[in-house]
Amino acid sequence: MAITASLVKELRDKTGLPMMKCKKALQESDGDVVAAEESLRKQGMKTEGRSGRSVTEGSMASYVHHNGRIGVLVELGCETDFVAKNEDFVKLNNDICQQIAATDPLCINRDQVDSDLLEKEKEIFRSQVEGKPENVVEKIIEGKINAFYKERCLLDQPFIDNSKMSVQEHINIFQLKLGENITVNRFVRYELGK
Repeated sequence: MAITASLVKELRDKTGLPMMKCKKALQESDGDVVAAEESLRKQGMKTEGRSGRSVTEGSMASYVHHNGRIGVLVELGCETDFVAKNEDFVKLNNDICQQIAATDPLCINRDQVDSDLLEKEKEIFRSQVEGKPENVVEKIIEGKINAFYKERCLLDQPFIDNSKMSVQEHINIFQLKLGENITVNRFVRYELGK
């Protein structure tokens, strides 16, 4: 059986192992993904996939906006100290600092939005669409909530250097490039007078 790039990618995504190891295991198992994964495990390789790997390393980055009125501190996590010291990882951390300085997000992701705040926003949106049919009202509110997330949640925001992608999509590019999970663990944004 021919070992295609998509087959190698499938095993790599499933195991988190390097592409060449995945390709070799697939060649040995005649393209059987399950058998290839089992073979890798028998060789003592961890095959938990990228999503199961812990993000225990990383680095802090700081950024002070040119006018000296805004400062940002970000903790960006990764799996190994090797990646934490990588030039691309440092650049990503700086990109995220600048994003936070420019956009003042409320939190990292949707799960962190306070439920009381979300309900308050929904009430405001409902009052804005009074008198419209109920089936239309719910769709409008859903759209406004999604717009709220895009504005206030860091990972949902359009990336400042390329608004066609979100901050999460920008991070995903670096995850693929560096081969590790990367997470924004926390951030603080200071602004004079606020």
